[in-house]
Amino acid sequence: MHDTETDTAEEGQTGLFKLDVHPWVFFSSAAIIVLFVGLTIFFESTVDNLFNVVQGAVSTYAGWFFVGTMNLILIYVISLLFGRFGDIRLGGEGAKPEFSTLGWFAMLFSAGMGIGLLFYGVAEPMFHYVASPLAEPGTPAAARVAMDFTFLHWGLHPWSIYALVGLALGFFAFNKGLPLSIRSVFYPLLGERIYGPIGNVIDIMATVATMFGVATSLGLGVQQVNAGLSHLLDFIPQNASVQLALIAGITMIATWSVVRGLDSGIKFLSQLNVVVAAALMLFVLLLGPTLFILNAFIENLGVYVQNFPSLSTWNETYNDTDWQNGWTVFYWGWWIAWSPFVGMFIARVSYGRTIREFIKGVLLVPTLVTFLWVTVFGDTALHIEMFGDGGLAKAVQENIPVSLFVMLESLPLSEISSVVAIIVIITFFVTSSDSGSLVIDIITAGGNTEPPVIQRVFWALLEGAVAAALLLGGGLVALQTAAISTGLPFAIILIGMCWSLHLGLVHYKTGQGFELGVQGYEGPEFKTHATRKMPTFGRRQFWLTESLQRRTGAAMRPRPTPSPAFQIEGASIRSESSKSTEPPTGGKT
Repeated sequence: MHDTETDTAEEGQTGLFKLDVHPWVFFSSAAIIVLFVGLTIFFESTVDNLFNVVQGAVSTYAGWFFVGTMNLILIYVISLLFGRFGDIRLGGEGAKPEFSTLGWFAMLFSAGMGIGLLFYGVAEPMFHYVASPLAEPGTPAAARVAMDFTFLHWGLHPWSIYALVGLALGFFAFNKGLPLSIRSVFYPLLGERIYGPIGNVIDIMATVATMFGVATSLGLGVQQVNAGLSHLLDFIPQNASVQLALIAGITMIATWSVVRGLDSGIKFLSQLNVVVAAALMLFVLLLGPTLFILNAFIENLGVYVQNFPSLSTWNETYNDTDWQNGWTVFYWGWWIAWSPFVGMFIARVSYGRTIREFIKGVLLVPTLVTFLWVTVFGDTALHIEMFGDGGLAKAVQENIPVSLFVMLESLPLSEISSVVAIIVIITFFVTSSDSGSLVIDIITAGGNTEPPVIQRVFWALLEGAVAAALLLGGGLVALQTAAISTGLPFAIILIGMCWSLHLGLVHYKTGQGFELGVQGYEGPEFKTHATRKMPTFGRRQFWLTESLQRRTGAAMRPRPTPSPAFQIEGASIRSESSKSTEPPTGGKT
């Protein structure tokens, strides 16, 4: 790698708009995504058929792999929660959290679930109730199974994926001084090769997976906004033209949030939509079947824990149906495709948290809130169908996006609550879009956490374009196909991420073992010059911000000292001679 430190920030910029990008990652990712959008628009019918074929093939032949990967990662994350690495702090011993705990939780929840809970909170339990894989449809047993699988799909598994990616990124960036990019996680396995073609491929895959994972959510969200407006206002049709107009309008709002930045834009909107969503949930809880909901919540939690081993490993092996491919496999692919986006965003806002605090916050708190949401909306829908006027199951089967509004119609003040629901969906849309564009921009800028605004605007607009293309190319099937097909290759990366993170944590604690995972790298010290620059294609250098350099400086030292925090002097690779005369000092005391 280059050792010259006299380069200026301008060398990391190019073109008319002074872009600060990693050329291979930025232009390759953009080309792949733009090519997809073009083919989808101009060959709509052909692409529609292709989506169906791809979805069937991936679900049928890789379903077992998705199930195994999700369980493996959950086990690993839980082991970190109770293991010896729990006291390691992201950013070093002196690091302090940037955001309040409440603000942190709000951003975690908004980025991690968002639109999906609004779209499937009512629809999924009702679908499982009328088409149960393990019980006779339309019976109390089917209702029980419906909530079991809904909890499975929205519970610990997706949040364990986010926790893994977020923790790995935060550890290697804040504690080891590497760029905040997916490739950095693999330094223990690849060494300096993360800056070469292998690292480029990893970041390109992460960018594409993030783009299609976010676009899937945006497509679901705009379908639901259209359904809600059409349900409230008869003169608004529910069709592709209206949905494209909504994508354009809401994307403009997201672009405004992008320009405002993390503190002013994303943080404000995250807190806003959490407050409004909580108000909507409280409204349904109090005006709906309150006692039924409270009883169901306690029972749902108990049954989830009781049936967790069997449900989480269920593969539909002895059932001649295609139920799991349309639900569990889709969800696992969707969460994996979302993981670079949510994981990096979580890492970006989790500086200063210990590993144990991080996992508790990311794995447990959002899961419980999600369970409460699913119970309030899902069990209210089941109560209406089982003990009320009914008709909700039929409405859900005919038009999934309208299911939330049909359920709200059975409660008092339905027009007001429907308007509030639309506002919640739009704000979740915006936070997903601007958070996604921020993450993609960081990856394609070589780990720069504060790239030029014009780049984030570009990615925000492209996210809207991809969502529009998916809707034109096949609607819900296209959205599901995009999620599972991009999630499959990234699932392989996640498995390697577990092992690489383990090597990094072991070395940080003991100073031993790291060199065994790196071929061609001498010395146990886990340090590079990456906090000053990221060598890439040609003579271009990609810089991290000075604030991040100051944060990672103390953590880059092989052994923390009582000296003032956030110094970066002495951050160099130890020579072979010093390695032979000094004991390993890569870990903490």
